[in-house]
Amino acid sequence: MTTSTTLAARSPDCLKGAWSASEVMTNSRPDSTARRRPAGAFGAGALIGTLGGLIGLGGAEFRLPVLISWFRFVALEAVILNKATSIVVVASALLFRTKTVSLGTVLAHSAAIANLLAGSLAGAWFAAGWARRMRATLLYRVMAGLLVLIAAVLLFGHDPSVMDAPALQGISLIVAGVIAGFGIGMVASLLGVAGGELLIPALVLLYGIDIKTAGSVSLVVSLPTILVGFARYSRDASFAVLGRHKSFVIVMAAGSIVGTFVGGRLLGIVPSGVLLPLLSTILLVSAWKVWKHQ
Repeated sequence: MTTSTTLAARSPDCLKGAWSASEVMTNSRPDSTARRRPAGAFGAGALIGTLGGLIGLGGAEFRLPVLISWFRFVALEAVILNKATSIVVVASALLFRTKTVSLGTVLAHSAAIANLLAGSLAGAWFAAGWARRMRATLLYRVMAGLLVLIAAVLLFGHDPSVMDAPALQGISLIVAGVIAGFGIGMVASLLGVAGGELLIPALVLLYGIDIKTAGSVSLVVSLPTILVGFARYSRDASFAVLGRHKSFVIVMAAGSIVGTFVGGRLLGIVPSGVLLPLLSTILLVSAWKVWKHQ
């Protein structure tokens, strides 16, 4: 059995059927070669990396459609390349954002980090098996509705100019944080994203953290979560996929680092009042993509 066949056989149910069996068993789609030029890979990485550095996202929800529809990777290969690039974006964005949001400011919220991380790691691990036993269509509809609801709350129920107190206190906040983290970890694992688009609203609404700091805190939570997800795929020859497309990965990663550097610098210029509507727009776009997902 070839590596690609093994990957296809072990892929999550939500990825099966994205392409025909013959396409999944090939290394790429027929018209892929011309589209994988270095300039395209670097440019796509830079654009998505800039968004990641500015908002505090891994950018996976935007990169995955690009890898599939433009660069013409088959579904599972796209997921593995997406996760690997997201690790680069999350780690570099966290570093470059320290000029505006210091490491000390981030660590001041270590309780919230531990709280959400405890739930998200468990959720990511649990979702790996649970995804196979549920109706995917219903899951996507529920997720899309949740994203729209969060976007509405951020736009109309939260004032970014006011520093809110945590919504809960004591044990209630701990329990709510673990539950929220668990749900976010499940979503991140099922959709193959870092989860920042849900972590940031949770940090803002549940813990009362300002959106710029929340972006950096979310990156700290996202990094271990996405590493857990990537480790799961490593059993299915992830490194063979990365080796087969080594040049593409290196160029896209380089572009991503340039992008997160630019985004990290923009963070000190762009006001919080602009970031909140931008995040809400990202949530709505993500909701639309999830709703359409089959």
